[in-house]
Order: sequence, then structure tokens, then C-alpha cells
Amino acid sequence: MPELIYMDNAATTQVRQEVLDEMIPYFMDKYGNASSIFSLGSLSKVAIEKSREQIAKILNANKEEIYFTSGGSESDNWAIKGIAYNNREKGNHIITSKIEHPAVLNTCHELEKQGFKITYLDVDKDGIINLNELKSAIREKTILISIIFANNEIGTIMPIEEIGKLAQENNIYFHTDGVQAIGSINIDVEELNIDLLSMSSHKFYGPKGIGALYIRKGTHIDSLMSGGGQERYKRAGTENVPAIVGMGKAIELAYEDFDTSNARLIALRNRLINKIEDSITGVRLNGHRTNRLPGNVNFVFESIRGESLLLNLDLANIAASSGSACNAGALEPSHVLKAIGLGSDKILSSLRLSLGYFNTIDEVDYVVEKLIEIVDKLRYR
Repeated sequence: MPELIYMDNAATTQVRQEVLDEMIPYFMDKYGNASSIFSLGSLSKVAIEKSREQIAKILNANKEEIYFTSGGSESDNWAIKGIAYNNREKGNHIITSKIEHPAVLNTCHELEKQGFKITYLDVDKDGIINLNELKSAIREKTILISIIFANNEIGTIMPIEEIGKLAQENNIYFHTDGVQAIGSINIDVEELNIDLLSMSSHKFYGPKGIGALYIRKGTHIDSLMSGGGQERYKRAGTENVPAIVGMGKAIELAYEDFDTSNARLIALRNRLINKIEDSITGVRLNGHRTNRLPGNVNFVFESIRGESLLLNLDLANIAASSGSACNAGALEPSHVLKAIGLGSDKILSSLRLSLGYFNTIDEVDYVVEKLIEIVDKLRYR
């Protein structure tokens, strides 16, 4: 039996050694509080600003527009609630989609209880919103459009440039949950007219518990965290310096050899998709066939419960998922697969394999080999 074959990179990723090496000094020798005025604290402050610059450079943003958070969920909450609370005199209407991450959907549900009006756009069978429906949904009191950049379950990439342009033309703030996209897609916030962008370090081989929110200069947004003057009085709390350093290094590495790495990952993804479709009957690819994240593969295996697939893959030392990691243990079928038109039987028969930096061709071939055995056993025993 091989060592663990990890194909759940959409849930989290392994920290790269270069990232860990960069972080370690800030646990030990350079441990000062960045708010302290003595030299040890200054070292931490310099490190934070370096990371801010690294992230801003990747996004074509200014470093003053990058604010550190605890991760993607906090960034989503801050973006949506912050805009809603600050702009409620202008309007109370927000537009989102039915396939957003729970951090967005549950935030919107919470705002509905406070009197805000939310429009949840449908998606097509591939998981893409209709731009004409988005345009029709805009009202005089619309203050925010929040659409996920790339879906965490099915990998489909949204028409972000067109959405950003529509938002700009109508003087509406545009937020996108870029948690799955950062590290896998080139993102230029200026070119795409993005006003707010959520990101999370552990999705691109950085540490957990650290993320960031890009907030375009001039955006009117309330703070959610009250306290000290950290993050230019926008987000209170002592900075997690080692994690911030790791996030900066991780995003720098992710885009250092981006084209070559992406091409390799897409080739692995396509190999996995093609071999599954060629070798196993009764399968259906979920999400757009080509306009999807480089490492995302999501299939329905008819007449087999996804949970049974996962358990048998685990016995073969293969880590995968049947849906969003944030919904693990939930009894309800995936809201994403439901939104693209799948019935409960097919939703419960889904499997997500998400490839990453450390995966190889041999691993892809081994996984397909084991899937053939498992499907044959579960269907025909």
C-alpha cells in the first residue's frame, strides 16, 4: 500500500517547506509584537508590510488595500456585512448566487433577518450565472454584488470580468470570494473591476488561520473587529506575524512559475477526467468541462454512495471528498450540486478529487486503478 495520496487540495493544502522556513524565525528570534516601538517589534512590523506588498503585487493592488484577517470566512463576512452596514442609507439590496460558499450564504441569511433584501441568482448546469439575469436583478437600492470567483465544489469559474464591468457601470460594489481562485488563476483587481476580494492562505500552500481582504481605496466599509489600531484601525487584534509572513511567501511562490505549474496541473486534471470516463461507466462530470479550476475534478458515480467511495478510497490511502469540507458531516445534500440541477440520488453519489502541487502522474493512474476496483466491488457485489 502506498503512502497517503492526497487529492483533497480544495479543502486545504500542505505547507511548502520554503514557506515554513520563512515562518520559523518569527516564532523564535523575531517574536516581537508589531505594535511595540522597540526594535524587536519593528522587525515584525517590517515583515508584515513585506507580506502585504507581496500580496498586493500579485493582485495589481496597492499594499494599503490589503488587510489581514483570520481566513476566508472572516474576509467574506467583513466584505458583505461591512458594505451592508456602511451603505444602508443608500440601499439595502445585495445580489449573490445560489452556489456561494456558506460563509457568503449564511452571512446573507443573517442580513435578511436584519431587513436587507437578498437576490440569489440561479446558475446553469455548469454552475455559471446568467449575466442578463444579473443585470435584471439590479435595483435602485442595490449596494453590493457578491459572486464567487471559482466554486469550491465543482471548480467552475465565473465570468468575473463581465460581472465587475456591470457593477462598475451601475455604481455598485463588487465583492468576489477568491479563496479557491488565488494561486490557481491570474487575478488583476484593476482589470477585473473588483472592489473587494477574499483570500485564505491555506488554499495555496500557506498556513491555516490567516487570510486577507482586498478593499479598493475609497470603498465605504464598516469594521467588524473593535479594539486597537491594527490594520490601520480597520481590523483590531494582535497580528499573527509568522502566519502573515507565511502567507506572503506562499502567494509569491504560487505565482513564481505560474504558467508552467498550471499547465502541469491542467494536464493531470484532464488525464484524471479522461481515464475515469474511459474506464468507468455511469459517471457524470460536474461543472464546466474546460472553464474550471486547474486541479478540480468532480464526478457523479451512479448507483454508488459517495460516502462508500470515500471510505474505500481511504482504505487505499487516498484522501478525497464528497463535497465542501466546510459541510463535512452535514446531512443536507450539497447546495451547489442541487443548484446545477442534480437530484438527491446523484448528489449523494458525488466525489470530488482536487489535485495540487505535490500530485504526480503515477498517483493519478493509481487512483483511477483503485476507483475501477472500488466501483466494480460496490456496484456488482
